[in-house]
Amino acid sequence: VQLVESGGGLVQPGGSLRLSCAVSGFTFSSYHMRWYRQAPGKERELVATITNAGNSIYYADSVKGRFTISRDNAKNTVYLQMNSLKPEDTAVYYCNSALGWGQGTQVTVSS
Repeated sequence: VQLVESGGGLVQPGGSLRLSCAVSGFTFSSYHMRWYRQAPGKERELVATITNAGNSIYYADSVKGRFTISRDNAKNTVYLQMNSLKPEDTAVYYCNSALGWGQGTQVTVSS
């Protein structure tokens, strides 16, 4: 099982980033997928969840209206589009399924 995140980086407040998580080693379309994040000195928190068919989605209140989770089951990839980024969004972002975690990708929002 492999989950590999990409797309993180440094962005100014108000900017956008799109994270991707490429999955291999299991039947991607059978599993719900989640994005978590962990800021320095804080616990890991759930950011967004998408069901296996993509027909039900959950967002944390802190990102609702700014972030969009989506998936492409043909490409075994889940995405997190992040708009209107704030400094408090700075964290390592992790892709997750019931079978494991990715290694994380750093997102830094700073001027």
